[in-house]
Amino acid sequence: MKMVGLTGGIGSGKSTVAKLFEQLGIPVYNSDIRAKLLMHTDEQLIEGLKKIFGEGIYDENKQLKNKEIASIVFNNATKLQQLNNLVHPLVKIDTKKWEVENASAPYLIKESAILFETGIYKEMTKNILVVAPIDLRIERVMLRDHCTREDLLARINKQMTDEQKIPLADYVIQNDGIQSLILQVTTIHQNILSP
Repeated sequence: MKMVGLTGGIGSGKSTVAKLFEQLGIPVYNSDIRAKLLMHTDEQLIEGLKKIFGEGIYDENKQLKNKEIASIVFNNATKLQQLNNLVHPLVKIDTKKWEVENASAPYLIKESAILFETGIYKEMTKNILVVAPIDLRIERVMLRDHCTREDLLARINKQMTDEQKIPLADYVIQNDGIQSLILQVTTIHQNILSP
């Protein structure tokens, strides 16, 4: 089974690109969404998170306080590593189950914000990187997340740069609002389908 990695920095538009692949009939595993689901449903993971971040990390409705965790791990590399050590193995198991469920597809896509950072890209058949000009990325995320430019730049500066990621990618999609996303996605889709 061909498994294709899809990544891009915050605000690059990788979720939009993922939706285009889904419209072509390609199943997409969204690592962030699946990880959040596991953090709300997997009892062992919930207990592990409470040990690291305290009982108060879940509210009275047993909902994880995502923003609270994000603010902690963005400023504490040790806590981030502890979080990753808990979540990544479970996401890996979840991915395998999902692959079996979608085995009839011509290929599968795994969307992950940290595909290159974690080394997961090495396990993929091919890797797609979505890039966009930094000002456009900032504008998109500030509108979407209602955050300050300073907070956003702090998050961006903790990620690998596009210049570091491009040599690791098999395909680079330019999401600059000028070049057609549909054309780029369709071209890559046909390329992946060809033997």
